[in-house]
Amino acid sequence: MQELTIEAGKTERHYWADLWRYRELFFFLSWRDILVRYKQTVIGVLWAVLKPVLTAIVFTVVFCKFANMPTEGMPPLIFVYTAMMPWQFFASALTEASNSLITNSNMISKIYFPRLVIPASAVIVCFVDFLISAAILAFLLVWYHDLPSWRVMLLPVFTLLAFLASFGISLWLAALNVKYRDFRYIVPFIVQIGLYISPVGYSSTMVPVKAGVLASQFYALNPMVGVINGFRWVFGSNEPFDTFGLLVSLAITTVLLFSGVKYFRATEKAFADII
Repeated sequence: MQELTIEAGKTERHYWADLWRYRELFFFLSWRDILVRYKQTVIGVLWAVLKPVLTAIVFTVVFCKFANMPTEGMPPLIFVYTAMMPWQFFASALTEASNSLITNSNMISKIYFPRLVIPASAVIVCFVDFLISAAILAFLLVWYHDLPSWRVMLLPVFTLLAFLASFGISLWLAALNVKYRDFRYIVPFIVQIGLYISPVGYSSTMVPVKAGVLASQFYALNPMVGVINGFRWVFGSNEPFDTFGLLVSLAITTVLLFSGVKYFRATEKAFADII
């Protein structure tokens, strides 16, 4: 007869090992969400293409044509799309992951598994859309005969930074949304405001010109500023490499990631009771 030993704190100590043990659940949740996202839609996965493309076209017309904003030597649509691609991933990850625990409340209240799996799978689903958008960017680069240089080798670095920034903030929002359902209304507002305080439709070089150097330093606290500038630099922007913005984004992302994991771990024990 097998002996069962109940030991205090055992689950806590084995939490990170459990993440690996439950890896199949992670892939299942991700695949399920990918299938459900475009189920019973007419054009299916093409929505992952149309959303950033149409938004980029609107921003190109408004900012680059009407407002005559500089495009740093890039074709206007490429200038906007290279920023829209990481921003769309970031915004989608925040929206989907913040609601992920509420959406999967039945699982949380009935069975044990590391709750970190749920927001992580939501971010992965958004990353799949990001990869589809990247394929469209490759098509646009060929269309405009604007093939990238050796800088494209650094694209994985900025992609990883966007992923970690999205994941860190998503952990905060997912945990807070369980306790304070007001965040279901706050997150869309954050995303909407964030779109305009990130250099998506304009160059970040315009910020110190229009608002001053001090304002541009506060502006750099937005972790997506360094990411977006990095994406544009990779794909041929004439703007000098934003070392300051990258370092600030890296520092902010690191703080958000570690604090997000810590807060999520501290609050997830009560998820099943209050969800």
